[in-house]
Order: sequence, then structure tokens, then C-alpha cells
Amino acid sequence: MTQGPLTTEAGAPVADNQNSETAGVGGPVLVQDQLLLEKLAHFNRERIPERVVHARGAGAYGTFTVTADVTRYTRAKFLSEVGKETETFLRFSTVAGNLGAPDAVRDPRGFALKFYTEEGNYDLVGNNTPVFFIKDAVKFPDFIHTQKRDPYTGSTEMDNVWDFWSLSPESTHQVTWLFGDRGIPASYRHMDGFGSHTYQWNNEAGEAFWVKYHFKTDQGIKTLTQAEADRLAGADPDSHQRDLRQAIERGEFPSWTVGVQIMPVAEAAKYRFNPFDLTKVWPHADYPVIEFGRLELNRNPENVFAEVEQSIFSPAHFVPGIGPSPDKMLQGRLFAYGDAHRYRVGINADHLPVNRPHATEARTHSRDGFLYDGRHKGAKNYEPNSFGGPFQTDRALWQPVAVSGVTGETEAPSHAEDNDFVQAGNLYRLMTEEKKGRLIDNLAGALSDVSRDDIVERAVNNFRQADGDFGKRLEAAVQALRG
Repeated sequence: MTQGPLTTEAGAPVADNQNSETAGVGGPVLVQDQLLLEKLAHFNRERIPERVVHARGAGAYGTFTVTADVTRYTRAKFLSEVGKETETFLRFSTVAGNLGAPDAVRDPRGFALKFYTEEGNYDLVGNNTPVFFIKDAVKFPDFIHTQKRDPYTGSTEMDNVWDFWSLSPESTHQVTWLFGDRGIPASYRHMDGFGSHTYQWNNEAGEAFWVKYHFKTDQGIKTLTQAEADRLAGADPDSHQRDLRQAIERGEFPSWTVGVQIMPVAEAAKYRFNPFDLTKVWPHADYPVIEFGRLELNRNPENVFAEVEQSIFSPAHFVPGIGPSPDKMLQGRLFAYGDAHRYRVGINADHLPVNRPHATEARTHSRDGFLYDGRHKGAKNYEPNSFGGPFQTDRALWQPVAVSGVTGETEAPSHAEDNDFVQAGNLYRLMTEEKKGRLIDNLAGALSDVSRDDIVERAVNNFRQADGDFGKRLEAAVQALRG
């Protein structure tokens, strides 16, 4: 590729490839940002037929049970009373590996949960980490390109991985998570799950709250060292998928205690950091986790392809009482996930059994297309109509969010701790000496495979800004390995 300004697919120069356009600082992302839409749409179509990310996965059906009253916060009917049960389907996955990749690798794990509620399907598409590498979806295609195979070598290249991370300081917190003990779960059953993003709950009175979801494994946390994972990945590439299936077959149904952090909407603007930043957690001392449910997996799929590979999840699948936040990564995913599945599985993927609502009927005016099953028969395909067709409710699923400012503004720090290093340093300082040692060894081992000294220096400097001891020890460990 020749040197010169970055352009769109149509050849127009790109002014800003780091920030998507929003309605004012911190506001929702605008559809007029064609660079964002072009990048995400193109990215979704780069591979067929497996998922571009989260290709390697396993899934199971289960039950979610409400254990505490949360009706003061949300009007979602599946959360309306203690003891109420809702059918679910949960798909676990690694992020970077392809369909044939081993399970026991250092990688975040997808935690995608579908609730088959009486008001339609609600999808909560999260990970086993509470944070992520980037905070804006416009950078997502670039990030994943660094994790996938290099266009020249055909292999994953540590130069690409660490070049991007070192040039994206916001990744420091997630990279610290990833190379710590929890970076390689021993199984899908022995890891926590998180909604990761901030979402909105709203109650019958119209009051809105910002929330973060937590799924605490009842089996306890178990992890693998890098050496243990290397052996397991070679001996049994299907280790995590096999463990989940066999545990359910034995009747040892894995479960998670489900909780939520709740922030009143009025507190968001003055909180010490941007509460919609996906690279940061809300400290439990500020907003404690409130337990409200239990998730149990108790039935295996009958056919992995039909039910696991053809399952679709989208964070845009909300139900009344739950909605999005101005989280810029979430805003991008609201488009990207549905678009990916329309391309990968087909425009009528929602007709497949694993994706259909269970307790209600999907009533739409969409017709035809690949795999259309003729379910609507001769019913009218427009609205409004006077033939008894489905009609709008005139009640939004979530509460509106106030915005201000001009389009195209880049986000400027407006909270006291809006920087990329505070929480990474806090995480490091929480670790025991033994855990710090393993973190340093894992990072140094990965950085020793990077060929360029400037990339290594940039990466080490990011960790040094998070914590002086962190950076000093990592620098020494890398030097010892590189000679």
C-alpha cells in the first residue's frame, strides 16, 4: 500500500480514525458517521462462514431464576417477581481463534446470554472480563486485524499485537487482566461473566438507572498457568467444550450468581471517570453488586452447528425496561452484531429454533429473503393497516438520554480520573506478590517475541505509567529474556 492520507473506500480523505462522531461530547453515536458504518460493515463481511470474532465456541441451555426484587429499578417482566424462571441459551467462546483453534489459550472469553422472555428475546453479549481493550467501535476492526493472521506471513504476529496495544494506551487495563492469572480459565464453568458495558434499566415510573451486570461462578475460579495451557491445548484442543458438555451430561449443572451495579442517572455526569468507558470498571466501594438472580445451565444442544454455530446474539435485542447507554463501543455493537449475522447466517436467521422467541411470537412485516419459511402466509406486510395486523405500542423500551453540543466533537476528559492508566495500576497493586510475578513473566514472555525495540519500549512505558514498580520489573524481565 502506498504512503499517504488514509481514505474511505470511495477515496475521500479520513480526518479522524480514532473517534466516532457523537451528538456532543459523550453523546450517542451518529448514523451520519459513514466511516464508522463503512468500517464495521466491511469488517463484518471479511470472513465466511465462521464468525469473524468469537468463532470458536460452545453453548448450553439453562434457566435464569429471579432471587431478589429489582422492580424499583426495571419494569422488565422476566425480572418482575422473586422465583420467576426464564429459559436461556449461553454461548461461550474465545475471541481471536478460528473455528478449529484450541480452547486453552490466553484470550478473553465471550459470555453471550439469550433470555427467552415473554416480551421477546433479550440478549446480553458480554465477556469474562469487566473491561475491554478499546473504548470506541471505530477502532475495533483495526484491533481485531492485529489479533488475526498477518496478510503477508499468514500467522499471528506479536509485532502487530504489541504495536497496536502500545499505540493504544487505553488497552493497558485489559492487557493487565489478560496476562494475569485469569487470562486462561481452566474451563468455561470456572470463570465469571460480565455484561461489561453500561446499560440502562428503567422502571414503571419512568425513572432510569445505569447498570453493570456480574455473573459470579458458583464453581469457584480455576485458572491455568501458561505451561499448563500449552500442554492442554496440544493434548486436547476441545478441552473447554468437552468439559462443559460432560459436566451437564453427569448432572453437574454449572451455575452463576447474578448481580448488578446500579448508578442513578444523575450521578453519571459528575462521577470521577466516564461511567460509559468500556476500559474501566466501577469500583464496588462506590457501587456495590446487588444480587438478584441465579443462572444454571442444564441441557446440552442436540446439534452443535444448528444451535451453537447458527445461534445469533445482538446487544440491540432489548425488552421493555432495559436499554443502551452512550458507551461508544456498545453503540457500535448495536449495529455490527445484527449486521454480522444477517451476512453470516442470513436475513431470516431469527427463524431458526435456537433464535426464535419461546414465550411469545415475533410479529413483524418483514417478508421473503433467503430461508424465509412462509410463516406469515397471506397476512398484510405493511403498517398501519386495517386488516388486524400488528401495531405499535407507543411506549419506548427505554428512557431517552439528554444530549448537547455539536456533531463531530472528539471526547475530551471531563471527569477527574479519565486517563488510561489509573485502573491498570490499581489492579496491579491489588495482586499478591506471587500473582505479580506470574503477570510479569507472562508479559515478558510475550514481549520477547516482538522484533522491534521501539514497540517493546512503548509497551513497557504504558505499564510504567500505570505503576512504577510494574514497569520497572517488566523492563528488567524483558531485558533478561532478550539479552
